[in-house]
Amino acid sequence: MTTQVAAPRFSVGSVHSADGTVIGYRSVGSGGPALLVVPGALSVAEEFDGVAAELARHFTVHTVERRGRGASGPQGAGYGVDAECADIEAVRAATGARLVFAHSFGAFLTLESALRGSAFDRLALYEPGVSIDGSVPMGWAPEAERLLAAGKDAEAFLTFVRGINPETSGKAPRWLLRIILRFVMKEPERLRKHALLGGTIREHAEAARRDNEYPEYARLDAPVLLMAGKDGTTTGAGRAAVRLAEVFTTSELVRFPKLDHFGYEKDPAGVAAAVSTFLLGTRGAAQ
Repeated sequence: MTTQVAAPRFSVGSVHSADGTVIGYRSVGSGGPALLVVPGALSVAEEFDGVAAELARHFTVHTVERRGRGASGPQGAGYGVDAECADIEAVRAATGARLVFAHSFGAFLTLESALRGSAFDRLALYEPGVSIDGSVPMGWAPEAERLLAAGKDAEAFLTFVRGINPETSGKAPRWLLRIILRFVMKEPERLRKHALLGGTIREHAEAARRDNEYPEYARLDAPVLLMAGKDGTTTGAGRAAVRLAEVFTTSELVRFPKLDHFGYEKDPAGVAAAVSTFLLGTRGAAQ
């Protein structure tokens, strides 16, 4: 007889950020220290359920539904890093979380939030979307905005995919990327990312505006785990993880040579093991 393991039960909550915007979050687990998960651009909280369920073996996990998506309020006219950091702090304060796992643009926001005083004891960051030497390019943005305004969402998304990583996906012709995207993304996911693209442009502009300001993160005292996938030398986010390891007083760098930028989806157990090992202050779970 096969024993079926019950699926983890997620609950939802919400808080009001400093500007009054409602910010939702998804929670799972009840037996360990509170852990905040901060998704990146083009992502919604539910997409982190797999890694959250793995992390819930050791933590009570709260995944932020960042503004502009899901049950959370809109980005708003005054959108910027300050608003996003206030959102993170609102959820952190409501949940009591002092540990954080963040991905890409969410990792950039987490660092900015920590600079502004959010009380994180340890930070685990997967390929942070920190701009170093122009690694968050914005040359693609005007064309993407033009295509969005013309109702050509799929073409705008292609422009983003090619423009954000010129050394990898940027080398592929548009016709080939169309085929690849239809193969690797089911239609509901593609449509969701198309809908988030306008906000994503604003998000990337915020990261690009802070190009080469990363030495400021040396002011942070909390230990930091930096994670990089197989493209650690060929994408901006991958290189940022390596460069940032030189900045912090206490940091560790873990590489996942078989995973890409979305490693938390491809191998949630493996990523969660490395994160848990670090956040719990133990050793030997994953290298």
